Amino acid sequence: TMWIVLALYLCLMIGIGAYYRKKNNGTSDYVLGGRTLGSWFTAFAYGTSYFSAVIFVGYAGKFGWSYGASAAWVGVGNAVIGSLLAWLVLGRRTQIMSKHLDARTMPEFFEHRYASKGLKLASAVIIFIFLIPYTASAFNGLSRLFEKAFHVDYAVCIVVMGVITAVYVIVGGYKATALNDFIQGIFMLVGIAAVVITILNKHGGLSESLDMLGQIPDANGNTDSYNSLFGPDPINLFGVVILTSLGTWGLPQMVTKFYTIKDEKAIRSGTVISTVFALIVAGGCYFQGGFGRLFVSANEAGEPVNGFDAIIPSMMESLPDLLFGVVIVLVLSASMSTLSSLVLTSSSTLTLDMIKPFMKDKMDEKREVLVMRIFVAVFLLISCVLAIITLDNPKTVISTLMSISWGALAGAFIAPFMWGLYMKNITKAAVWTSFVCGVGLTVAHMFYFTFGKHTLTIGGLAVHSPINAGAIVMILDIILVPLVSLFTRKPDSAHVDEVFSCMDKAAEKTPKLYNYLFSLFEFVRRTVIISGAFDFWQYTFNTNFIT
Repeated sequence: TMWIVLALYLCLMIGIGAYYRKKNNGTSDYVLGGRTLGSWFTAFAYGTSYFSAVIFVGYAGKFGWSYGASAAWVGVGNAVIGSLLAWLVLGRRTQIMSKHLDARTMPEFFEHRYASKGLKLASAVIIFIFLIPYTASAFNGLSRLFEKAFHVDYAVCIVVMGVITAVYVIVGGYKATALNDFIQGIFMLVGIAAVVITILNKHGGLSESLDMLGQIPDANGNTDSYNSLFGPDPINLFGVVILTSLGTWGLPQMVTKFYTIKDEKAIRSGTVISTVFALIVAGGCYFQGGFGRLFVSANEAGEPVNGFDAIIPSMMESLPDLLFGVVIVLVLSASMSTLSSLVLTSSSTLTLDMIKPFMKDKMDEKREVLVMRIFVAVFLLISCVLAIITLDNPKTVISTLMSISWGALAGAFIAPFMWGLYMKNITKAAVWTSFVCGVGLTVAHMFYFTFGKHTLTIGGLAVHSPINAGAIVMILDIILVPLVSLFTRKPDSAHVDEVFSCMDKAAEKTPKLYNYLFSLFEFVRRTVIISGAFDFWQYTFNTNFIT
């Protein structure tokens, strides 16, 4: 049954790619869907690119083991900081300014915003290099679960998934990816809810599961720790929240989702949809991961017997066959949407920002699309090879690969991108400082701590952790960029005024915060009514209040 469901699902994905094959009329259609996508497609594309097997298998397993039920705070942070605030702070201005500057990629945004081809080239190189470990980690998580379900060799799973992803991205482009993301998002919402309920029922429900979790001693021998509100280590838990939530503000595959949305009204609706989606999917993933210790034994070192990446697959083995099949589709949905977003971002960056500038006028739009399709295949090939060769290295578990990728990318880009949308006086020197610090500190940390044998803890904060390192780098660069801009050569005022002219024209249309909050309330209210709880709602609240 699982094989049949899987085959039908994959045929659907490839069929969508084939359908959109002749609907890509140029580079903008292939990369951005013609900037015509609505709120639901964009919100689901944002959410499904955010959450993949990296989250479901790698992060949920490792941090659920480390922090217990309190790992659910990571999901809450992803919804509030990584989705709600990201859309509020970045969404509207990114959509307006990227369209005004005719920027199709993040490097093109840096080029036009700061009038620097050097920044464009440097950011393109950073994106291409550091998206590879993230893609490898997505392959890693997906293939581990497939290995458990179908008893197929890990390497074979990676190759097959790489080929299927390549087919529908190469053929269909962003529109095919967006429609697939929407379908995949529905699978994710239904699947994660069913999995959480089933996992809890394995040990008598929520209260019984929490009681059992509280009986397990932590590293200091304390009980009632893994079932507490903030867990055994709230300081380092906060580092995970920052990396996985704030990091989305600087990731090219996430930010470019705002490029594709058609108008400001769609952004307001997308803000609500994206937040609710993240709360259900991320909250559910991390919450169920918090109960991993009830399913997996610890070795003498206090770690799971088969490693952190095997925790969630081991939990899934206890599910009924039909639900396990749903989980397979869920994780496949999450991972393929993320993979398609990553490879499309990387190939478009490589083609438009690194190769085209050296081709002068020899590359028209038809040739651009052809080259991008070739590099989709090249990027997937490199990522598959990296995923296979890092399988048995304990230093390259899923969470480590993702942390290195997010630390370098978000650390380099979050500050110049965010401040560049709001502040006119940000200088090129400040942007270069952010690039150097983001990548330099991440790489130095990787060699000294991650692949070395050094550890460092300050005030309970594990500085040697790549998760905390990524969070620290992001916050540091957010402070550095405006600070460096105060003491370096100011940008050309005429250029800056022209860049921000689009914001001046749209200033009168700026939506108020209460509009977003009201939309969020409306979404919840209608959901309650549709779910059959109208009588309870009407009894609890005044009818006029509802109206």
